[in-house]
Amino acid sequence: MLHSIKPESHGPLGRPMADAVQACVHCGFCLAACPTYQEFGQEMDSPRGRIVLMKQVLEGGLPWAAAQPHVDRCLGCLACEPACPSGVAYRDLLSPFRAVAQERGEFPRPPAERLRRWLAAQTIPFPGRFRLALAGARLGKFFRPLVPKMLRPMLDLAPAAVPPAVKLPRVTPAQGERRARVALLAGCAQQVLDPDINVATITVLARNGIEVIVPDAQGCCGGLAWHTGDLRAAQAFARRNLAAFPADVDAILTNAAGCGSAMHEYHLILRGTADEGRADAFRKRVVDVSVFLARIGLREAPRGSGRAQKVAYHDACHLANAQGVREEPRKLLRAIPGLELCEVADAHLCCGSAGTYNLDQPATAASLGAQKARAVLATGAAVVASGNIGCLTQLRAHLEKTGSPVRVRHTMQVLRDGYGG
Repeated sequence: MLHSIKPESHGPLGRPMADAVQACVHCGFCLAACPTYQEFGQEMDSPRGRIVLMKQVLEGGLPWAAAQPHVDRCLGCLACEPACPSGVAYRDLLSPFRAVAQERGEFPRPPAERLRRWLAAQTIPFPGRFRLALAGARLGKFFRPLVPKMLRPMLDLAPAAVPPAVKLPRVTPAQGERRARVALLAGCAQQVLDPDINVATITVLARNGIEVIVPDAQGCCGGLAWHTGDLRAAQAFARRNLAAFPADVDAILTNAAGCGSAMHEYHLILRGTADEGRADAFRKRVVDVSVFLARIGLREAPRGSGRAQKVAYHDACHLANAQGVREEPRKLLRAIPGLELCEVADAHLCCGSAGTYNLDQPATAASLGAQKARAVLATGAAVVASGNIGCLTQLRAHLEKTGSPVRVRHTMQVLRDGYGG
């Protein structure tokens, strides 16, 4: 299919968008994989439908605002990519489209929505601010009727309590003979909502002969900004990390699927800038911690708890779909004696977290979260594990609503506990 998009008229991101549009043959294989198509049952809320809408907008035949509601409803879960026989790089279209629209001011939003997005952008990527914001949100729950409706999802999602802050050591030496040296992205929301994930990650890596560096100057991966169309903020975060991470390490590790996916897109975020080449080289060094451990191999097998336990594994969208990582976390979990790994039905469907999606589209996110919680409960597992802080937070919230005692843990936490940590 030939397209009539003029890439040069949409800046550096025009070419990737045009190529993604051209690759789509409208076969419809993506429909069954798309959570929002399952929710709304409308063609325009499917990947195929959104591609048509975005194509028409980029060609100048449709107003930007006409596509806005349907593009906003997209989770960006990328379940459409592995389902697509034509290899459409949907990621090269969605976030760039949102970025171009925001740069041009094409999507006017209500003042309360702009305020909510601004508050999220100014707090979540900064752990200190985020911790203060959550304290304020807990207080704000007492005055919920006075809070504008558009801001209430922020109150509803605030946890009742957050763990104490943890100061990670800049360097953690390998135990025994050093097999590798890595740098770890600590994340932003993760440091506040569940700092033990980083502690567990470092413990497991060190135990397996891997020296871990946590660069002081690192910051947010930029994923939240990128997925909401704030290109300038995403570029600033990307440049900060390009400068912060050392070159003399074997890999740059992430333990949050969304962060790893965003860092793999630094070449796109910085496309057309002087940093594009550096970004492309940088992204090739970024590896999920489960992949790195699976490659290098566990030097010491976990001991297990001495009793059988059933653990359900939830595929984080930006690990399974964006990075193609499915088997490695399962392989690590199966290495724990006595652990029975359970698969979750409809594993390809997003849990509804998707960055700030549960703030922007709370009803849809809640529906998907409730479905995922029911699917986890159906496994009969005592623990559900995943590799992304957003998924873990969403699962925990919706499992708690059912009164379920199922524990929600990161893959590295389960592995660390398997060592008796």
